[in-house]
Amino acid sequence: MWNDTVARDLIDDAKGAPGALLPILHTLQETFGYIDRAAEALIAEALNISRAEVHGVVTFYHDFRQSPPPAHTLKLCRAEACQSMGGDRLAARAKARLGVDFGEATADGRIGLEPVYCLGLCSAAPSAMLDGRITARLDEAKLDALLTEAAR
Repeated sequence: MWNDTVARDLIDDAKGAPGALLPILHTLQETFGYIDRAAEALIAEALNISRAEVHGVVTFYHDFRQSPPPAHTLKLCRAEACQSMGGDRLAARAKARLGVDFGEATADGRIGLEPVYCLGLCSAAPSAMLDGRITARLDEAKLDALLTEAAR
């Protein structure tokens, strides 16, 4: 849960370092799971830069989240090898079952669906990753099992 006091302390601890903006953002995300919009003003003030500059960095890098992360994240490989082995069909199935598109989370915040552009398992395509655990040779049954696991 976001806490302005803790965020200010983390920002103050790192603001003197060269190139402090990215390390501060990473620290805030590691601590809170996301970068709260309120952090942008705190960082801008501490680093004597504009809020627009901070916001630009937060929104440019796709790894920075601007809202609390879902409890579980399912990443489906969207690279060519996985697409050629049925990845598009599996992606459509996951979207339909979850009722979300890539980059979204279920209404209850339980499961987020993210695209990833290569998990390095091209010879065992298609592949997916649930909470950091990779599944190769993904098929409908394996996908359904991952979604059931994440829904618990």
